[in-house]
Amino acid sequence: MIARFIISALAVGITAWTLDGVTVEPWWATLLVALVLGLINALIRPIVKFLSLPINILTLGLFTFVINALMVLLCAWLMSDHFKVESFWWALAFSIVMALVNWVLNLVFRK
Repeated sequence: MIARFIISALAVGITAWTLDGVTVEPWWATLLVALVLGLINALIRPIVKFLSLPINILTLGLFTFVINALMVLLCAWLMSDHFKVESFWWALAFSIVMALVNWVLNLVFRK
């Protein structure tokens, strides 16, 4: 569990460093952002996905990208002192790039 948390924090840091519209300052705030984003994804995201199931079916699952971006914006709002996202489109890009970075890091650090 600790290894997954560290991988998520590393993914947040790499993604924020890669995208111009997303900032995480200072460096240790990546740990807090990973924690808050993990809590949001564990507690709030399932409820939102369930409530948006009809539109998600109509869009063949593409609305999930919107939900992910909204979860990133919620995290940015909660962590406004340390985590800044300039717009919805940057939040969407952050969620996509972070998923890819997280996937690669999980492949590299599998055990």
